[in-house]
Amino acid sequence: MSITLNTTMSSIMTNKRRVGALKSLGVVTVGDALTYYPFRVADPVPLRALREARIGERMAFSASVRGMRVVPMNVRRGYRLEAMVDDGDFAVSRHVAGAAARLVFFSYKKQYVDWLSMRLRSGAIVVIAGEPSEFNGQLQFTHPEIMTVAPGSGPADGEYSGVVQMSALKYDADTVEAGLRRISRPRPVYHASSRISSEHIHESIVQCIELLAGTGQDLPGDAATEAPQTMKPMEDGGISGAGTAPADAESRSGNAVAVGLARAIPDVLPESVRESNHLLHRAEAFLAIHDPLSTADFKRAIGTMRYEEAFVSQTALLQSRSNVRKDAALPCAGVALRDRFIESLPFPLTGGQREIIDDIGVDMAREYPMQRLLQGEVGSGKTVVAVAAMLQAAGSGHQAVLVAPTQVLAEQHHATISAMLCAIDGVETGDDPSRDALSPNDPADLIKAAESAADDGDAKGRTAVKHPVKHSGARRGKQDGAAHANTRHVPVILLTGGMKLAARRRALALAASGDPCIIVATHAAFSKTFQAPNLALVVIDEQHRFGVEQRESLRAKNDVVPHLLVMTATPIPRTAAMTWFGDLDISWLTELPGGRKPIRTFIVPEDDGRMMGSMFAHIRGRIDAGERAYVVCPRIDADDESDGDDDTSGASQIGVYDDSDTYRRESATAAANTTTSAPSQEDGDGAPSRPPLHSVAEIERRLSSLPQFRGIRFATLTGRDDDATKQQVMADFADGATPVLVATTVIEVGVDVPQASCIVIFDADRYGLSQLHQLRGRVGRGGTDSWAFLISRAEDGGPAQQRLQVIQGTLDGAQIAQADLEFRGAGDVLGDAQSGGKSGLKLLRVVKDAKIIADARERAGRLLADDPDLSGEVELAGAVLDFTRGNETFLTSS
Repeated sequence: MSITLNTTMSSIMTNKRRVGALKSLGVVTVGDALTYYPFRVADPVPLRALREARIGERMAFSASVRGMRVVPMNVRRGYRLEAMVDDGDFAVSRHVAGAAARLVFFSYKKQYVDWLSMRLRSGAIVVIAGEPSEFNGQLQFTHPEIMTVAPGSGPADGEYSGVVQMSALKYDADTVEAGLRRISRPRPVYHASSRISSEHIHESIVQCIELLAGTGQDLPGDAATEAPQTMKPMEDGGISGAGTAPADAESRSGNAVAVGLARAIPDVLPESVRESNHLLHRAEAFLAIHDPLSTADFKRAIGTMRYEEAFVSQTALLQSRSNVRKDAALPCAGVALRDRFIESLPFPLTGGQREIIDDIGVDMAREYPMQRLLQGEVGSGKTVVAVAAMLQAAGSGHQAVLVAPTQVLAEQHHATISAMLCAIDGVETGDDPSRDALSPNDPADLIKAAESAADDGDAKGRTAVKHPVKHSGARRGKQDGAAHANTRHVPVILLTGGMKLAARRRALALAASGDPCIIVATHAAFSKTFQAPNLALVVIDEQHRFGVEQRESLRAKNDVVPHLLVMTATPIPRTAAMTWFGDLDISWLTELPGGRKPIRTFIVPEDDGRMMGSMFAHIRGRIDAGERAYVVCPRIDADDESDGDDDTSGASQIGVYDDSDTYRRESATAAANTTTSAPSQEDGDGAPSRPPLHSVAEIERRLSSLPQFRGIRFATLTGRDDDATKQQVMADFADGATPVLVATTVIEVGVDVPQASCIVIFDADRYGLSQLHQLRGRVGRGGTDSWAFLISRAEDGGPAQQRLQVIQGTLDGAQIAQADLEFRGAGDVLGDAQSGGKSGLKLLRVVKDAKIIADARERAGRLLADDPDLSGEVELAGAVLDFTRGNETFLTSS
């Protein structure tokens, strides 16, 4: 059978239980096995004679078997195998006297015991590694690793040259020296589970390497494994035709396995790139990662594969960026309406806003599509920039669509944009004394300005729009969810999945007409019924909440590709943005509106009753002063098994910071590498139990019974609520009828109530830093003092406590984003759709490897400049194609 990287593990492995265990780890093919990287290597095992043994410290030595017996266990079913060994010859080389020790193995399976008995027959020479203990005054090794040594002399240089067969036996090493060198080498340690140990993962991967190299040998029988062993049958059968351990050579280049593997695994990196960076061949790297000669060997190999990931990903991003410029777009050069809008604003734009609007204007005037990522802090004025871009499209005779992740946010955008357009020509642009008093990015101020313009006698047929939260879109006018607010300049159309059928049809008809307009939509914009034949611009708000397939559906609706503006308030460091959004031009809004007071953040231990009581009393005082308070919980109700809100469009998943999960991984790894018990006997992970997450229903019930909130009405909001309920809840909260809102993370994005001054986040130690920063941004939007209280059950000084201290110590989104990446990794920060496990990036670290990414991007750019189609780099072209096909969520706009 010809083995390739695409060969499935199930087709070469007879042990179906192990196939299932590997599949649960994401290892389905041979290629998956080779890229299931260990997270560290164990230290080399020191060579010691038995008289030099230290109880509890691993050691390696060679010995002769002096006797062996198998004893049935009467009380428990199964067998105990005992072998007496002495290290006389090895001890002489260590200049100490020889000694004896007992090797003990336990097994329920007779076949395994018989196989082991054959290996440990009297007179056999073995190499042993294990942890010594003492039993009845004698040195003992329980389930040690053993390698059998062929009798007689081996190769002159002592190299292990493969399995040596004499009579009916197969030996693991030619000589004692080769066996000692093999068994004492550093061992890779993998993330394991209760179903499969790290040692068994290592064994499976090593034998996959042998099969690829064409050096595999049949394993004896179909015996079962009871403990980690270097050479033994795999648990309940092994890999069909698999060999033993790979060849142990001082030089990889002369090794048969390395040579064979190089034929089976061609290199991906261009030779010039590999040589200039002193990198290994891809086959050498795989061999050195999973079977390292030394710790330095392992680190160099990991560095090679890390650079390969950077080079392939950056090549894919640059190719995507170049390919987009071959598409045709609708040029939007009309800026008159945009400029009139800017002049009508009751506040001056910040320097950052002005610069980004100009950059977008230049991009949209071109005949190929703009692709730009706009990142800004909460309240930095991204909406104004987006409206200016959409007005440039509408002013050029085309359509623009703004897609928001939730209906609440879509309705707020619709009301805010309508108010902004109502203010065109309706607000004095001269020296208005009230101008400086307005917050330059507060939607409430914009709407007040629009209402004032209408009340002052604006007789041009425009309609003032009420507060976006209070009236929530569908409550405007005749309460029929009218989808369209006319202005003299351009209609603003609202399209959501929760609209009444008649209003939805009107909105779809207006969009399908092709007339210049601005469309504000939710996921309804991705439906087949939505048609905008004159679409020139797509604005995506909170980009990580949408899949690439959804964004592609908008681009595929027309013959020309619309310009794309992606916005996010999730802070992403520049190195991460270069990695994840390298095919986009990136703009940062860093200036916050003047007059905004910093949010004071406090960490409150939940078991500190006095501090909790003071916090609730403070919140009551703010409510009595006419302000509002959010209370955020990670679960909807006590029966909710999932961590987080089930509103897929609104709530981010939490629970990634389960300290017990770290403990589970470490426990599994420790169990996999221990020599005192068989991994097949593991019954569980031994993880400590953690208290359940708080739920909205529970907290609302508890808070409403507190004396601090006597007479205060509470409301709840979750992703399970229907649209009408959400609208009513938000209206009552904005009105002050229910001044305390207990909600899930559905409020994380888009909810804007200027009167809200306090937010309480339960189980804060279970959220990511960027998400906490987003939630905290829900308060302090009205210019008043504001507070954020992070309720925690984390241990003092632990990792969870350290994360919360980052949030407490800074309001700088960039610092928080970098800390979040360092704590969690890029995947969790950027959302599940772009997690590291699904992105194909298993080794690259966007913070620590910034220099690698930059170097790879520069070299990839030079390569593509000379060879855009990679016709001269076939393997790289294939890797880029595989990466792109399997990782569409990585390429934001491709």
